[in-house]
Amino acid sequence: MDERKELILNTIIKEHIKTGAPVGSSILVEKYKLNVSPATVRNDMAFLEDEGYIIQPHTSAGRVPTEKAYLEHINKIKNNKLSSGEKTNLDDLLSGLEETNFKEAAKFLSQTTNSAIIWAFHRHNVYYTGLSNLFQQPEFSQISLIHDISQVIDRIDEIVDNMFNDTPDGINTLVGSKNPFGQICSTVSAKYRSGDKTGLLAILGPMRMDYEKNLALVGHIYNKINNT
Repeated sequence: MDERKELILNTIIKEHIKTGAPVGSSILVEKYKLNVSPATVRNDMAFLEDEGYIIQPHTSAGRVPTEKAYLEHINKIKNNKLSSGEKTNLDDLLSGLEETNFKEAAKFLSQTTNSAIIWAFHRHNVYYTGLSNLFQQPEFSQISLIHDISQVIDRIDEIVDNMFNDTPDGINTLVGSKNPFGQICSTVSAKYRSGDKTGLLAILGPMRMDYEKNLALVGHIYNKINNT
């Protein structure tokens, strides 16, 4: 993939994460001031579609990123820095390392990411908040998908138990087909050790999540509480 096609793919990902809507060539040219013609953008989008990075949903004129595109995007994320306000809020909430602190931090994460937060303080003590955020996402507007994610929610304890077994220590990202909560979801998680306990924190959202921000949030918390 040359530099121009990579720019177009990254712009499609950025716009789709922001809006949840399929992205057309005219939006890319007009909104992002790309210094190329709409015809060139369409040709590059056709290439990206042939290579499996974007797809055309239903009869929409726009395109959305695929799991392959998000995996490539994640691999290129390097600047996992929080805003000073987010860092201060998390540090204040985690001034103690008790379950009450973690629950307050989870609520903050849910509001900040507009996602569900699952925090297992140890294997059989699971807290979750923000599940209603999932149902507000456009991905879950179809009745069949609401039913699917509802069944997953009913199995949260079981899924988290399995994640304890399958997830290595540290920061992990499970996208689409690799995600235990469903193939239209993604999870950014941290498996950590705090004192003599092992815990697991996860941000659960649609595959169209802000990976850069979520990795920064989870990474900061992991560095704050791991091996303390």
